[in-house]
Amino acid sequence: MMRDSRLSGVLHVLLHMAEYDGPVTSELLAKAMHTNPVVIRRTMAGLKAKGYVQSGRGHGGGWTLAEGFGRLTLRDIYSALGSPTLLAIGNRSDNPNCLVEQAVNAALDDSFAAAEALLLQRLGEVTLAELSADFHRRMLARGAHIDLEHSHAS
Repeated sequence: MMRDSRLSGVLHVLLHMAEYDGPVTSELLAKAMHTNPVVIRRTMAGLKAKGYVQSGRGHGGGWTLAEGFGRLTLRDIYSALGSPTLLAIGNRSDNPNCLVEQAVNAALDDSFAAAEALLLQRLGEVTLAELSADFHRRMLARGAHIDLEHSHAS
């Protein structure tokens, strides 16, 4: 099963954007993420609708972070992406006639719900400011600097 990596990808993009004082184009972000600018624009649409980012067109345009960026949590961003499925596993059948499978589903459903609640709680505890601080600690330890023009390997 394919993993949905949009949350990881958009967090990556947002942290790159936080390093810039001005707008960052979809083309530049796409280059850093090794994807197409259309993918960046599509992914950013939910964030724009929530007011987390803004976009400008034309010369000097691009994506900018909205006020309060540091207070946003990973859960806020997850929600802006449409709350994609968290777990890649599930029941074999949603409405089984078999009593054995009904028992299996009940046990799994409880476990899945508990795991998702714990993950959502944790996502709500981590802010983008904390991610940015961790990134800066890692960058300082490596003696590196950020450069979207000549992006790192994924």
